[in-house]
Amino acid sequence: MRPRIAFVGAGAVGGYLGGHLARLGHDVTLIDAWPAHVEAIRARGLTLTGIEESQNVTVAVPALHLSDVQSLSKGPPIDIAFVSVKSYDTTWATQLIAPHLAPGGFVASLQNCINEPAIAAVVGWGRTIGVIAGTYSGELVAPGEVMRTVPLGGTQRVVYAVGEPHGRITARVEQVREMIAAIDSVAATTNLWGERWSKLCVNVMRNGVSAATGLSGNECDRDDRIRRFSIRLGAEAVRIGQALGYALEPIQKIAPEVLAAAGSGDAAALDKAEGTVLATLAAGQRSARQRPSMGQDMMKGRQTEIDQINGFVVAEGAKAGLAAPANAALTAMVKRVERGEIEARAENVTGINA
Repeated sequence: MRPRIAFVGAGAVGGYLGGHLARLGHDVTLIDAWPAHVEAIRARGLTLTGIEESQNVTVAVPALHLSDVQSLSKGPPIDIAFVSVKSYDTTWATQLIAPHLAPGGFVASLQNCINEPAIAAVVGWGRTIGVIAGTYSGELVAPGEVMRTVPLGGTQRVVYAVGEPHGRITARVEQVREMIAAIDSVAATTNLWGERWSKLCVNVMRNGVSAATGLSGNECDRDDRIRRFSIRLGAEAVRIGQALGYALEPIQKIAPEVLAAAGSGDAAALDKAEGTVLATLAAGQRSARQRPSMGQDMMKGRQTEIDQINGFVVAEGAKAGLAAPANAALTAMVKRVERGEIEARAENVTGINA
């Protein structure tokens, strides 16, 4: 019998994966805090679109408002709960689903940032795993509509990674990996924390920059000054991650050592890092509509994850005795835009001299 699966958070990330699992016949229930989104799914199904034609489907899937979650107790308990909310909502989202877990049930963090400790604080480390959407990008474009803005991974790149906090490959990691493998490329990892910090580096380079400038991912990459500032952000995050002992993976196809050197005045490393970014841009591997999630949040008037991304790097750097001035400056700038003190514009980033 297939496991009973719940997604707490059915937006661009959770809605995409949950919708396609439902399409494949899995027992999926979506839970979301946006009433209009839940009602649209109930009325018309969840519409999923993407770059490839195979991604364009509408799926009938049960959807619950937060106030409906108590009704889960009337059926079999949840075997796998994917928490896919904003990082600052992790604790309450885990508390919401925890009473409905089966005795052997577990929670998977399907989020940006490093949220496994917050989940484990609620359900315990023995019931916590991580799922990293490493090279996935999408948007909840309207109630009941999720749009993927990057191609499927195929054999060219691994999009998802699944891992245990302790680093061993377990039966439940393989179970989740096999489910996702029917949707996109995925690997079981023995390096969850290194993979998490590596994805954090990607978010550090892209999310806050989009939020502060109002630009799409491709527009940021095309601007020489913004592109080089993004590399400085990533370099700070790499150095701090390495100081904390993480085994980092390539970041947007850039070796961690190259990225760190590129942000420290090494001209050859900077040329190599910029060349990699520009090659990705030239290859058209992202839709022109792709906008990092924090840029989406800013446009929609939602709270950003700046404290959990760039601000987190600053805080972790302090633990390692390393400053992250570019990340600190961007964090402050995004908060000014978020509060409405200034408009989102390119000059917010190009004028940072930290």
